[in-house]
Parts: sequence; C-alpha cells; structure tokens
Amino acid sequence: MLLAYIDEIGEPGAFISRDHARFNTHPAFGYAGFIINDHDAGYFASKFQQEKAALFANEIRESDRDAGRWEKKGSEIFTGKTMACYPQQFRVFDGLVRLLTDRGGKLFYYADEKSRGTPKQAVLDPADRETAAMQETLNRLATYAEAKKRNLLVMMDQVDEKQRKSRLQSMYAHILGRGTRRIEMRRIVEPPMHIDSQLSANIQFADWVAACVGRAMDYQLLEHSQYQWVTNREMAPALHGSFTLESKLHLCHRSVDDLHHYEIFHKHRPIYPVVDGHRVSASTPPEVQRKMLGRASRDSRPQ
Repeated sequence: MLLAYIDEIGEPGAFISRDHARFNTHPAFGYAGFIINDHDAGYFASKFQQEKAALFANEIRESDRDAGRWEKKGSEIFTGKTMACYPQQFRVFDGLVRLLTDRGGKLFYYADEKSRGTPKQAVLDPADRETAAMQETLNRLATYAEAKKRNLLVMMDQVDEKQRKSRLQSMYAHILGRGTRRIEMRRIVEPPMHIDSQLSANIQFADWVAACVGRAMDYQLLEHSQYQWVTNREMAPALHGSFTLESKLHLCHRSVDDLHHYEIFHKHRPIYPVVDGHRVSASTPPEVQRKMLGRASRDSRPQ
C-alpha cells in the first residue's frame, strides 16, 4: 500500500497582494506533501526525527517538550531570509527529499491560483475553493496510485471536529461518486484521515513540503516575491525529479500554460518573462488590474 501525507498550501480565503492590509496571505490554495511505501514510512519518520533533533537541538533543549512532539513549522523554516541566514535548513530538507526518493517515494502538490480581489470580486467561496482543491488532489493521487497498481491511504494534519466532519462527508461522497466512473478512485481505501502533527513525524515533513512548494508558487505568481532563493538548484538538487507527474499549479485566467511537477522551481517565470521594452502591467495600477481580473472571473462563469 502507498501512504500519502499532505498539508495545506496557504489558506482558502481571498488574496489581493502581500502589502494589502487584510487579504495578504497567499496567491494560491491547495495541498502538498509526499507519497511513500507503507513499509518505508516508519524508517523515514525516524530519519526525519533524527535530522530535526540535530538541526534544532538548541531550540528543543530550551522548550518544554520532548524532541518527538516538538515541531518546527515549515513557514518558520522557509522564509525570505532562509538562504542568507539559515542555508543549512534547506540542505537538510534536500537531504530528506533524497532519502525519500531513494526509497521510491515522491513529492506531490496540487493548487489553484486565486482570482485576485476581495471575497465579492473573487466570486468563489472559500469553502468551495477548499473542496475543489481537495477533490482534485484526491483525483491526482488516485491516478498516481493506479499507475503503480497500489492502493492508497491519505493522511493530513488534524483540524477541529466540525471541519473534520464536514470534510469527511464531502470527500467520502466524492470518492464513492467518482469511483463509479473512474476506476483509479477505487485505489483510495478511505477518505483522508486527520492526524495530530505532534504525533506524526511524517505529517510534520508534509508541512515542510507544503511550505517549500508554497514559496515556489509565491515566486511564480507574484512579480516582487521575496522567495527567488527557492530556485537555487545547487542548494537543493534532490528536488529536481522528485515530484509526481500529476503535480500541478492551476493558473487563473493566464495566457500561459499551467505549471507541472518541478516547473514551479524554475528561475524563469512564464507569467513574468524577461522582456525588452515596456510591460503593460507595469503602468496599470494594481487596483485596476484587480478589477479587470474580477470582471474576467465573473464573465467566465457558466450562465
């Protein structure tokens, strides 16, 4: 059996810009993590704990928790200053990715770029955005499992009970409903299970993957991103070739193709190509751009 550990990229609420007073979290929403053979899950978890304990020994020593339950969130590891101040954290992450792929594991992500604007301008409700991203995540994980001729169990970080029940019902209906038409969905043996990250080293690593992938998406989607360092292939060579073919960043009303597998870590950005001359967006005020995107979103909705 295959085990998939996933966590959220960003959050499903509206996004306008990084410097907006309210809607400033992340330009995309989705899920990322990794897939591993069931018989390798325990081994990988133990190696992750060893690397985490060595890398953050001083912080663990000063905390009131044992090393097993102590967490370092991916959002704290992959920051705008990571390469300048903490390059060893990126190296350790790359080493864990290499360990994973050496044992037949793969990294995975799926996310939708958000339509820029306020909740009213963006049209899509956050709950609908979350459901759509989870459904497509399961679809793509199932496709990978079918190609491997293996059944799949999906696990993710724990949420509150109300949210868990809502997700469980929705995902169960999706898996069963799609399974009547698409044979690959039958590879998923249960709806995603929720596990406390403090009790699961593999869920913690999925959080690291989601954070790293989220930084790469930030770089691709925002012209003035602070995360260009994530494209430094020399610092993380193991990332290249580590993603499933089903991994995808779905773009919103763009004139370029969606980004797949390792493409989100390319230094070249299709959305912001290096050009000679003048880019139209450079002279268009951000508020006007947001209104144009909002209108395009509304016009593209089914009548």
